[in-house]
Amino acid sequence: MSGILVSWTLIPDSLPLLIWVSVALLMTLSFADDVFGLPVWSRLLLHGAIAAALSFVMLFDTYGWIITAMSTVAITWMLNLYNFMDGSDGLAGGMALIGFGTYGMVAWSSGNESFAMINFCIAAAAAAFLLFNFYPARIFMGDAGSIPLGFLAAALGLAGWIQGNWPLWLPLLVFSPFIADASVTLVKRGLRGAKVWQAHREHYYQQMVQSGLGHRNTALFAYMLMLAAGVSAIWAAKQDASVQLAVCVAWCGIYAVMMLASDRYWKRRAREI
Repeated sequence: MSGILVSWTLIPDSLPLLIWVSVALLMTLSFADDVFGLPVWSRLLLHGAIAAALSFVMLFDTYGWIITAMSTVAITWMLNLYNFMDGSDGLAGGMALIGFGTYGMVAWSSGNESFAMINFCIAAAAAAFLLFNFYPARIFMGDAGSIPLGFLAAALGLAGWIQGNWPLWLPLLVFSPFIADASVTLVKRGLRGAKVWQAHREHYYQQMVQSGLGHRNTALFAYMLMLAAGVSAIWAAKQDASVQLAVCVAWCGIYAVMMLASDRYWKRRAREI
């Protein structure tokens, strides 16, 4: 995160001050949580306040309260789900490299070189981090890394849409491997009556590790999935609306099939045990 912030100072037409301040606040709070452990309510309060402030500044004048409120919830969820998905060597770092790299390529192709470089700086920092975080990991991201990255995935995705660099669906597709896993897992736990805020090992990527694939193969599989989502997003962004819709629907089907297959495997395994 320090490498990202330092490199941003060298880019003309950099980000709004609110995003800088938000990243700094999230880093500070998350680092304190990593070291000391903070109550869940205090973290969520700041997460929600930052998401609300950003949504209000970027959306309220044009889109009103409803869209602003929906954006607040989405940003808060994105920065937390990124943290939920940081539980296997190399996974969150790889998502940052591929996700923000995709943002950068789409922004560059749209003619917004400064915004592209902002995203490429994040991807470059993630690549350097990944050299030490891939299995067997020697350093770990912690909340101080995962929370700000989740925020930036949402904030820059929203900023890129407002600037006309990409359609609104593109950030969702680019980061869909994380969004789909975390969201479906949360819904399943909620429907079962489990405490969704408590740590668990029910994410699909965690089940892959437990099934015998291990951290290395799980990360490699996730990279292929992330790359496929990113490449399809880059391609679809240049097509007409019907093709874009078809690509998004196709990815929903892909995730549904993968998750159903995983659920069936674990049910069969539970019966055998």
